[in-house]
Amino acid sequence: MGTAIPEEPLGSTEKSIPLVGFGTVEYPLNEAFKERVLHAIKLGYRHFDTAASYPSEQPLGEALAEALRLGLVKSRDELFITSKLWLTDSYCGRVIPGLQKTLKTLGLEYLDLYLVHFPVSLIPEATYPVKPEDIRPFDYEGVWEEMEKCQELGLTKTIGVSNFTCKKLESKRSCESIVRRRGFIFQLSHHWEP
Repeated sequence: MGTAIPEEPLGSTEKSIPLVGFGTVEYPLNEAFKERVLHAIKLGYRHFDTAASYPSEQPLGEALAEALRLGLVKSRDELFITSKLWLTDSYCGRVIPGLQKTLKTLGLEYLDLYLVHFPVSLIPEATYPVKPEDIRPFDYEGVWEEMEKCQELGLTKTIGVSNFTCKKLESKRSCESIVRRRGFIFQLSHHWEP
């Protein structure tokens, strides 16, 4: 086994978050992806970050299941899995089904962390490349209320946001309940700029 990665306790759950995670965004998906995930687990990685929009979500789930079968990890509780709500599901009535689809794709019963991927909504039928007419206003309050319901239902242990600027969060009074949460996660991406 590899070196243990430091962890930080989360205020909203009994779990801790590993401070170093293995990102799984990959376009196009390489056929050696599952082997890389298994190798990462052997090296000590326990935090895996994916998203509904990544083609790696299903192979990640398959690799995690194989790691459990092989005994590389003793139980699901040893892993910390993060995924993100995609823009086509960033609407009231679509957040919970979006998470349920992610769980089914990953073959998991729950996530450790579920993030709103971007503060943007797209029409549900939107495809790449995104057209300007597919972009819709983001409903901060409605989406966040459903994120909280996901947590209450036990579909995720912790919730947060990704790719939001501080300015975006500060400019929305409706975001106060987001940033004041105990255990709130604010994921920043170093390769993306607003």
